[in-house]
Amino acid sequence: MESVQVEIFGQVYNIKGVADHEYIRKLAAFVDSRMKEVQKGTGTVDSQRVAILAALNISDELHRFREQLETLEQATHGSADRLLKITEDR
Repeated sequence: MESVQVEIFGQVYNIKGVADHEYIRKLAAFVDSRMKEVQKGTGTVDSQRVAILAALNISDELHRFREQLETLEQATHGSADRLLKITEDR
């Protein structure tokens, strides 16, 4: 397993993973941009605080997307059930 070098918030990290190197770089760039957004919004220079706030923002986004997915899955199931019932009644 080869490592890929990425830079996040001014720090260089060597990441080992089974994922494609470009995907790992893309994730690192995403985290880096979120941390920079948090820093810009809060004005704090404490990298640990910035990292925690960025992680909370990313977690919030993830949970919102999961809730939306669950709602869509329920709606899709409901629609499929109604269509199945209609076709069975004929």
